[in-house]
Amino acid sequence: MSELPIDGAHGEGGGQLARLAVALAAITGRAIRLVNIRARRARPGLAAQHLTALRAVAALCGGELEGAVLGAGEVSFRPGPIRSGNYRFEVGTAGSVSLVLQAVLPVALCADGPCRFAIVGGTDVKLAPPVDYLRLVFLPWLEDMGAGVHIASVRHGYYPRGGGELTLDITPNRHLRPLQAESRGAVRGIVGRAHVAHLPRHIAERMAQSAHGLLTNLAPVHLDVEVLGDEAAVGMGGALVLVARTGRGRLGAAVVAQRGVSAERLGEEAGRALRADLLSGAGVDVHAADQLLIYAALAEGGSRFTVREVSLHAETAMWLIGRFLPVRFRVGRHEHGACIDVQHTP
Repeated sequence: MSELPIDGAHGEGGGQLARLAVALAAITGRAIRLVNIRARRARPGLAAQHLTALRAVAALCGGELEGAVLGAGEVSFRPGPIRSGNYRFEVGTAGSVSLVLQAVLPVALCADGPCRFAIVGGTDVKLAPPVDYLRLVFLPWLEDMGAGVHIASVRHGYYPRGGGELTLDITPNRHLRPLQAESRGAVRGIVGRAHVAHLPRHIAERMAQSAHGLLTNLAPVHLDVEVLGDEAAVGMGGALVLVARTGRGRLGAAVVAQRGVSAERLGEEAGRALRADLLSGAGVDVHAADQLLIYAALAEGGSRFTVREVSLHAETAMWLIGRFLPVRFRVGRHEHGACIDVQHTP
């Protein structure tokens, strides 16, 4: 079979498209050629975390990667059968372990047996989901769909050193349940975790307090504050993750500590994002929706969920998934946001 061409400049034109393309290629057994990789970024081509993600998928399925080097703008990938096993992947920088996980997790669910992943890099870095968002928001959604995914351990790592590690156990399941979250239901409470490592406790406290003030009139709020030591974290950094527990599931928001940005501003950013999702009545938050689309497409039966807005990442993912799988995405209006329907086609 000839290689399926994938234009990496389509839509958001970033690393998500490359990671998702190789994952879909492995799942479907379709050879692909990626061109214009990360063409819309200031530094086009594969960065360390994207390269690690591609190599990780190739390792999982015994695939052949051609041209996959740092800065590459074109890559060919021919997948093989997806195998169980213990895998270890090191980004080599503070590149996000969460983004590597986004590539390998849907592939591992189609493996011939259980998988364990140890991924080393940055656990709480800009432009990627912090590890606590995965643990408290994203993975529980997958568990609702029938996926057996468990975070075994975490050592936090931050920019620029990295060195954090995430260990994950995955039980394969080719019979996922559809995602049904058309409305959020009642808000039962808001919880979260603000942490810092090798930084003063008051930074985490101020992030939490700033977010708390924006949410306290919506539901009871309880946010834990933690200071991590040498065994739990490498380097200096921190993050705030918020979770609204609802009648249908959960909504989340997150920020990571950044040099030169006040703790109050970070807490306000996360608080405003969660508040906007809650007031929209959406069943799924904007960032979870981006990540859940591939699982909704793989599930048995149609999925239907609402979101405050359909991001460019989500639009790009829907376009790409439709090139590999027999599914149709329909986006319609829903109260203060949008409703996404995922239906299998003959």
